[in-house]
Formats: sequence, structure tokens, C-alpha cells
Amino acid sequence: MEGQIAPPPADKQLAKTRRPRPAHLMCGTPFWGFAGLLACSYLAYISFARVRRGDFDWPRDVWSLVTYAIWVLLMAGLIGETRCWRERIFFTLILVNFTLGFVFAAWGNIPDAWARNAREIAAGLWALAAVVSGVLMFSSGRGLKRGAGRHV
Repeated sequence: MEGQIAPPPADKQLAKTRRPRPAHLMCGTPFWGFAGLLACSYLAYISFARVRRGDFDWPRDVWSLVTYAIWVLLMAGLIGETRCWRERIFFTLILVNFTLGFVFAAWGNIPDAWARNAREIAAGLWALAAVVSGVLMFSSGRGLKRGAGRHV
């Protein structure tokens, strides 16, 4: 029959039902930038305080390991979810920090020099993540060309 409308192919229907992946999870929403700034600043303060006191020990209980593992998985998932390079930097800094915590919490007999260096690195990473979060707080989330995958 002439003029009969055929249903679209299955792959086109699937493409229509998929939710578009947002380019930004934190840019343009000051709440998340502020929350990240506050949390990372607090963790940087705690880390610097431990270094200042000479407390380089890592918790080695099961709950700490599970908590670190959950945070590592969450951050790895968030890195894959965003297409914004600023957010990827932020989530990568946190991922590295929690991975460092997981490794040192799982490691039974850490040399003192390594533990001290790891604590200093962790404090610096938290401070850097706080700065990046502050930048995200004031980022508009605009300037991303559709499909470009990064800010211009």
C-alpha cells in the first residue's frame, strides 16, 4: 500500500527512550560546588591537623575498608558519568585520595616514612579538591558545545 507508515527501526526507538546524559553534574549548581568545597576543606583541615600532631596511622578496621571501597566505586562511576573536564579533575582528586586511604588502610605494616608522606599527600589532595570545588561553584556550566565533551 502506498503511504503506509512503517514503525521506526528498533535502534531508533531505543535512542528515543534513552535519557540524555548531562554534561555537568556540579557546574552551574552552586549548592554542589559549595558542598564539595565545605567537605573537602573540612577533610583537608583534619588531614593537616593529623600531620601537625604527628598522627600518621591509618584505620585498619573492616568498616573503614568498606567505606573507602564504596567511595572509590562512587567516584569512579562519577568520573565516567560527567563530560566536563573540571568535574573530572575534582572527582579524580577525590578518587585518588580515597584509593590512597583504601590501600594504606588495607596495608598491615606501613613504614613510618611512607605513612607520613601519604598523610601529607592526602592533605594536599583534599586542599586541591577544595579549590577545584570552589571553581566549580562559580562555573556556569555553559560554554559546552553539544557533543564536544569539554568546556571551551
